[in-house]
Amino acid sequence: MRAVGCSAMKSFQETQLAFAKHLRAPDHYPAPAEMDDRRMGIYRELIYNNIENFIANVFPVLRSLLSDNHWHSMVRDFIHRHRCQTPYFLEISQEFLQYLMQERGKPDGDPVFLLELAHYEWIELALEVNEASLPSVSRYPDEPLASKPRVSPLVICLNYHYPVHKISPHYQPSEPEPTQLVVYRNREDKVRFMVANAMTLRLLHLLQTNLDASLSDQLHLIAQELQHSQPDALFGGAISLINDLFGLGIVSHFD
Repeated sequence: MRAVGCSAMKSFQETQLAFAKHLRAPDHYPAPAEMDDRRMGIYRELIYNNIENFIANVFPVLRSLLSDNHWHSMVRDFIHRHRCQTPYFLEISQEFLQYLMQERGKPDGDPVFLLELAHYEWIELALEVNEASLPSVSRYPDEPLASKPRVSPLVICLNYHYPVHKISPHYQPSEPEPTQLVVYRNREDKVRFMVANAMTLRLLHLLQTNLDASLSDQLHLIAQELQHSQPDALFGGAISLINDLFGLGIVSHFD
């Protein structure tokens, strides 16, 4: 009886494995012989359509740039090759991004900016579902240089080789154009982006990591790094920048 039980269990597991392999890559693996093909067709469509639809919704610009054949070939390759590390459907887009970065390589026909564009589009979802929240709006300080501006937890600073925020079916750059962006979720829970420069990103980085320093201390450090000949001009521009960042919700409050 035990031998029969083990044999039956093995047969069931083998059927499960064949079933899963077929759903992941129906062109590579046949369906289990005992399964009705009409029913298998329903499973095939449900699995693929659900995954493809979710990915297309998260990466709409990327989807718009690719032909149907190219897009569906890429999604099927993802389902076939990638081993997801999460059971959550909402995290499929992150798994797809990992596939693009680590497994896809550079097939003919993929835009040179594909990885950066996909990352930029994924960041929007990551900020939308982030459970962090902005603290209550505080008053802008009378002496901002003496204050400690705090960067919102819903801010991500990004450096790209291509201007991903401009890419569309009508604009697809073939040459690098270094681009610096601040992507954030504002107080109205809307995800927005701001084109930035190296100094803005450096200041935000210092504000995020050097928490005990005042704005004046941070700006003195930047002036030293830049060997700035007119630090007073730097300070004036920085105060105006902090005011703008506070209005956008990138700087959330002051200590």
